[in-house]
Amino acid sequence: MQPLPSTDAESISTFDALGRVLACSVSSAIDVPPADNTSMDGYALRCADVIAAGTVLPVSQRVPAGVVGAPLLPGSAARVFTGAQLPAGADAVVMQEQCEAIDEGVKVNAVPAPGQWIRRCGEDVRTGDVVLPAGTRLTPQALGLAASVGAAQLSVTRRPRVALFSTGDELVMPGEPLTPGAIYNSNRFTLRALIQALGCDCIDLGIVPDQLDATRAALRQAALGADLIVTSGGVSVGEEDHLRPAVQAEGRIELWQVAIKPGKPFAFGEVRRDDGSAAHFVGLPGNPVSSFVTFLLLVRPLLLRLDGVANVEPQRTKLRADFDWPRADKRREFMRVRRNQAGGLDLFANQSSGVLTSAVWGDGLVDNPAGQAVRRGDSVDFLSFVELMS
Repeated sequence: MQPLPSTDAESISTFDALGRVLACSVSSAIDVPPADNTSMDGYALRCADVIAAGTVLPVSQRVPAGVVGAPLLPGSAARVFTGAQLPAGADAVVMQEQCEAIDEGVKVNAVPAPGQWIRRCGEDVRTGDVVLPAGTRLTPQALGLAASVGAAQLSVTRRPRVALFSTGDELVMPGEPLTPGAIYNSNRFTLRALIQALGCDCIDLGIVPDQLDATRAALRQAALGADLIVTSGGVSVGEEDHLRPAVQAEGRIELWQVAIKPGKPFAFGEVRRDDGSAAHFVGLPGNPVSSFVTFLLLVRPLLLRLDGVANVEPQRTKLRADFDWPRADKRREFMRVRRNQAGGLDLFANQSSGVLTSAVWGDGLVDNPAGQAVRRGDSVDFLSFVELMS
């Protein structure tokens, strides 16, 4: 999956860049810190002047943070505060807890070692270092690092635009009467939130009737303003499932069904625009857990690639299964689990693709290979929901 064109990059304030993806690397034009400084409140001195505990030195100057002191006179000490630039000539700092202020100056009650409590110039960042490579999703700490090298503006990729709609005449919105045969449209809320959590702009087109013409019209409308179209429902093989023929009429289907559980009815393709370009298309299953899981596993990496993120592979952790799963399935299974206080994983009792409570109770998925049973005590691959939603 190729990222969006680099011409779509924009320059924004570092203050406003949380969650965005760098289009260009950030390099430092300075050393960080820019000069040797003290990491403690205390006294800067020359080690050669303190050969025994209890040595008394006159205090020649006071250097708070933000002030550049004079060179340190031999045989004297400088009162310094955390972050203050080290006076030239000093080669150690003794913390104030190991010193005693007296009329004659300061009594140093510990023999210093060269370099102690000194942060060296450039020990964090050197001039010319790439501190944030292109493709980095900007976290709070990344913004702090950018600011530390003086980057007031950052070049970031344009947010991917995702059009979302649901199909199904049985769907109604919360707040509307729940007539016989109807269900509330939970997928619209889940998918919209997942799209927004990944930093994308969501174009919500609502619910589309179970009609071929209406589905084709919705696809054409969605393709006009979106990089990706995401739908839920209508991707099975029933007479009322119109998405496959609609996408084939407006573009093409490249993938149909995947061997995972939950989530077998999954479609991937594209919808053509009048200018010859195309929007990517993903059709998710209608069952709420299937829709949720396939989005995390298959749509998330696609969106991250579009956004220019370099590494889209989620972190996997080996954890102990505190449950038995004796019935191996021919498909690769993703089971809803929750970490327990003993460091293992508990399994939600009902793994049905329609039980959305399992995704709220759980804090991640076990990725279980096809044909493999799980016995209590086995080591399994755990995927955290926190990891899969970022």
